[in-house]
Amino acid sequence: MTGWMAYDAGAHGLAQRYLIQALRLAEHGEDRLLAGSVPSAMSHQATFLGDFHQAACLARTAVVGTKGVATATLTAQFHTMEARAHAGRGDAAACDMSMSAAETAFSRRNPDDDPAWISYLDEAELSAEFGHCLRDLGRAAGARTWAGRSVQAASDGTFARSDFFAAMVLADAHLDHGDPEPACTVALQALAIGDQLKSARCAAYVTDFRGRLARVGRASVARRFVEQAAAHRLWQPAIT
Repeated sequence: MTGWMAYDAGAHGLAQRYLIQALRLAEHGEDRLLAGSVPSAMSHQATFLGDFHQAACLARTAVVGTKGVATATLTAQFHTMEARAHAGRGDAAACDMSMSAAETAFSRRNPDDDPAWISYLDEAELSAEFGHCLRDLGRAAGARTWAGRSVQAASDGTFARSDFFAAMVLADAHLDHGDPEPACTVALQALAIGDQLKSARCAAYVTDFRGRLARVGRASVARRFVEQAAAHRLWQPAIT
């Protein structure tokens, strides 16, 4: 948990040290499921940092290291992290294979079998991860479909960060598809969620959206969005 907190805060070296310590403790405690989840978390961070080869290797380690003992939900999560890494480096075929493996595993899940710490991985979360993959591959239509499913299935706010990320991916996908109006509408919804969050990762998503929005130029929809977004805390670091 401390490793994830440091990662979310942008303290990446500290996060890596805590995650390595967590892996050693899980191995010492002979908890193979947790020991598999730690490389998956490290893969997530590596993808965020753009080290896609390392991210793919870490996710593959999680898949192989827990073969025969991981629950279906965990296996789906590990394959999803591998898919994210492949998407980041533009390997569409490998990404498709990993997404298919994740979907197959997820279809067999039984939440009663899962450790409590993987309970967040539901249909909304899986859809959001697939949305990330397709956005990164430049498949805007598919990204809109999957991210849209995640936003529609969003929870009661228990997982505010996940809801924020899914909405921002959907906004990105709308822009990539050439539809700035719904993109700005969804981005404002995400920024409203973000008002309750303090996260370097969230700020990075907003910065990325701002870069995409720049392609729209000075269209009226973009001007209106910037005026409204200025009221939200996460937009401020992105425009300084």
